[in-house]
Amino acid sequence: MMVSLDGYIEGPNGDIGLPEPEEALHEHFNDMMEQTSMELCGRRMYEVMRFWDSPEREASASEIERDFARAWQKTPKIVFSTTLREVGPNARLVNGDAENEVASLKLKTEGYISVAGANLAAHLARANLIDEYRLYMHPVVLGGGKPYFQSGLSLKLMPLGTESLPQGVTLLRYAPGA
Repeated sequence: MMVSLDGYIEGPNGDIGLPEPEEALHEHFNDMMEQTSMELCGRRMYEVMRFWDSPEREASASEIERDFARAWQKTPKIVFSTTLREVGPNARLVNGDAENEVASLKLKTEGYISVAGANLAAHLARANLIDEYRLYMHPVVLGGGKPYFQSGLSLKLMPLGTESLPQGVTLLRYAPGA
């Protein structure tokens, strides 16, 4: 997830508040989406990402955006929601037990399973179902809003590495600690 230096994924007014990826950073996200075998989404993040399913968007999109859209569209998605009644193409809706569903998926899915959405990630973190955290730290301070890590979620993490990316973004990678 993209996050501000002060740990927020959206600002105080619910706005994203983080800079949109420019071409070089977008390429990194395109590569990550290409490597993703399964995308797990909470409702809010899925609704944001449905933008990439839109065929009418194609006309105004840059080539790098079209590449991301193709990767998003071909990646199978599971959407966890109790309020949605249907989801779009290449997606399956789950409104039941996320823990059992994800535990089963981890056994059956080869490759990288991505979790999109802070609430879903917190739920899965509490169930010890996350193998790696990837925080894309933007050089922006939002001063409040929705935090990446939920209040009350206590984790011990082990650093796996960092990577400097375009636009001053630093990728921080962590594994759950003992």
